Amino acid sequence: MDFIKVKAGVFNPLMPDKVVEVESIVDTGAVYTVIRRDILEGLGIKPSGRRRFKAFGGYVERDVGDVGLMLMGERGIVPVIFGETDDALVIGMTALEILGLEVDPVNGTLKKTELLLL
Repeated sequence: MDFIKVKAGVFNPLMPDKVVEVESIVDTGAVYTVIRRDILEGLGIKPSGRRRFKAFGGYVERDVGDVGLMLMGERGIVPVIFGETDDALVIGMTALEILGLEVDPVNGTLKKTELLLL
């Protein structure tokens, strides 16, 4: 199993009270979170830069920034790729680590991870 479906709250870190719920997939093979540009712009989130990513069959450039994410009662600020209309909404591993969550591969769900202070 590589991904599971979840509902997550997305918010602008500068306006944390306005939350938009989105349905997305958690993809254990994805490093970054991808949220469609129209959702991010609707929350007033602006890109902080642009990066090149390897994609199916070549490379693409996408705007990047930071977004507030709520998932399983946890809130955090995570790096995000501004997705285009055809891009899937994806919660990547960086967001899971920031929120202290992990995939339970046996049950196909998310769970809180045991955090280690090393």
